[in-house]
Amino acid sequence: MSDAVLISRTGDVVTWPLNRPDPRNAISEIDMIEALEDAVTAVNRDQSVRTVILTGAGSAFSSGGNVKHMRDKEGMFGGAPGEIRQGYRHGIQRIPLALYTCEVPTIAAVNGPAIGAGCDLSLMCDLRIASTAAVFAGVSSR
Repeated sequence: MSDAVLISRTGDVVTWPLNRPDPRNAISEIDMIEALEDAVTAVNRDQSVRTVILTGAGSAFSSGGNVKHMRDKEGMFGGAPGEIRQGYRHGIQRIPLALYTCEVPTIAAVNGPAIGAGCDLSLMCDLRIASTAAVFAGVSSR
């Protein structure tokens, strides 16, 4: 399993800190996507887990997509429109599909900015708890 999502357990509660503080826990990288899918699979196999807490390492919950990759048109943000659509479909859009299948309640412990797809990620959880440092923002086309 990748170190993009650290997994710890206290009793029947599992915690998933997103572990990419330098790009502010961007979730558009394939290792982060696969780590979240793997984490859901592991929880679904363990009938003793009662809830999951999803949070971010460092000062941000999640910046969503990697803005540098967006700027440079790299990874899922590069190519012709059809390639970009497929990049989203086979990339970041796998996260809501995985969380939808999670068999226990998920709690977003929003410890800092939750921007764009990071805001969406918090909304994919069943419950959100925000610290005083939390900021929620979508992405505007302006």
